[in-house]
Amino acid sequence: MKLFTCPCCGQLLFFENTHCERCGHRLGYVPERNELTALEPESNGAWRSLSLAGGTFRFCANAEHDVCNWLVPADGSAAFCLACRHNRTIPDLSAPNAVFAWRNIENAKRWLFYSILRLGLPHPRFGEAPEPLVFDFLADPPDPSGPRVMTGHDNGVITIALAEADDAERERRRTLMGEPYRTLVGHFRHEVGHYYWDLLVRDGGHLEACRRVFGDDREDYAAALQRHHDDGPPADWQGRFISGYATTHPWEDFAETWAHYLHIVDAFEMAEACRIAVAPAADTSGVLAARADIDVYAELDIGAITDRWIALGFSLNAINRCMGQPDVYPFVLSPAVISKLGFVHRLVRGTL
Repeated sequence: MKLFTCPCCGQLLFFENTHCERCGHRLGYVPERNELTALEPESNGAWRSLSLAGGTFRFCANAEHDVCNWLVPADGSAAFCLACRHNRTIPDLSAPNAVFAWRNIENAKRWLFYSILRLGLPHPRFGEAPEPLVFDFLADPPDPSGPRVMTGHDNGVITIALAEADDAERERRRTLMGEPYRTLVGHFRHEVGHYYWDLLVRDGGHLEACRRVFGDDREDYAAALQRHHDDGPPADWQGRFISGYATTHPWEDFAETWAHYLHIVDAFEMAEACRIAVAPAADTSGVLAARADIDVYAELDIGAITDRWIALGFSLNAINRCMGQPDVYPFVLSPAVISKLGFVHRLVRGTL
């Protein structure tokens, strides 16, 4: 994720901003240009960009509910933006707190789509080939004894439980499941990993190469999931997997690794935008000395990326501990995990 600046006053802007806090201009994101632009209203209900010459836009229809600040061309027919076109089911907006929960979910989904677009990944919509990417955002039934909505992926459909948008409930589930990390954006990145396994691995001709790295996906998934719930991860899992859940099945190992790849890529772009340099004084060997001066979208060597990431993660964790907060990145990148990240890196770049 990069930083943005207001073209009118130079104010630093973040991806989620909808108004410039200094000059007050309305802001909208143009995904095709990766530009957060200041806007002036036109007489016909459209908006004129102050940084893109000749650019006139309309807001995504979901801006009506204050859940989206992405733009569509004013002369086009699309009502929804590039990201919202993938929604199949949204919450019942008459339900209490539904709009608030949906807003949190959409914020996380737009971070996902930022990565999808920056990495040039395919994202077919309804009616397009290959398998379209579809989102259902579902609430639990009113009857507390009824079945709960499960976040997951099935044949291109990613379901996000509305309850995950509640910070307290998500923390309760994180603690119950013994997870070091659980976020909305993490859910999106993990579940879309399953989608891209279908699209890039299974349908992309890389099954055998993937099996050599992650194991045989033909293992019975239901039995593997039950075994994980009954016994938990093996004692030595950290030497071979990025998380305990990754040990469940090769599909989950791939999805967890994919999610972490997106974590690393997104964080590195922000670190570079902030000109962050890492060189702990106690590190006389230079192992943890690194600058976030790497273009992760162009770098071929996963080792160059992970060397810098380990240094950056160490420093961010140390800072958070000073503030009495848990680690930003509570994971260990073993050589086996770095090899798996390298597979995802080459898969994304099309160099397998």
